[in-house]
Amino acid sequence: MKRKNVLILLGPNLNMTGIREKGIYGEETAESIKSQMILFSENLGLNCEVFQTNWEGALIDKIHSSRDSFDGGIINAGALSHYSYALRDAISFIRVPFVEVHMTNIYSREKFRHHSVISEVCVGQIAGFGKNSYLLALSAIKELI
Repeated sequence: MKRKNVLILLGPNLNMTGIREKGIYGEETAESIKSQMILFSENLGLNCEVFQTNWEGALIDKIHSSRDSFDGGIINAGALSHYSYALRDAISFIRVPFVEVHMTNIYSREKFRHHSVISEVCVGQIAGFGKNSYLLALSAIKELI
């Protein structure tokens, strides 16, 4: 059986996980979490590519290029989740299922974080479980694809 390909997209400032706001995001580094995601995906029988950028356009370009090479996606768009209609549109039209992820519980934080414009075009949202949000999303996307 051919392994399914999953794209994990990480948006602005997520490369600073483990450095910034340790009380919110914890002390584990972005690189450590990335390694764990890749290992976990392999154990699930998935091929996984992790792509992080601080640039909205780079995320959109990656989504566009993924439409023929990935079976599903996971996205933590960071603050872009709350206002990027361009990112929402990119996810919407490629017809690949995406799970939205947030390490923190966005509903217990500042009011502007309570609404995500990308959640409407994602198959689901997992929030509030730290790095485990990514692992839960990998399990969910495996079942969906």
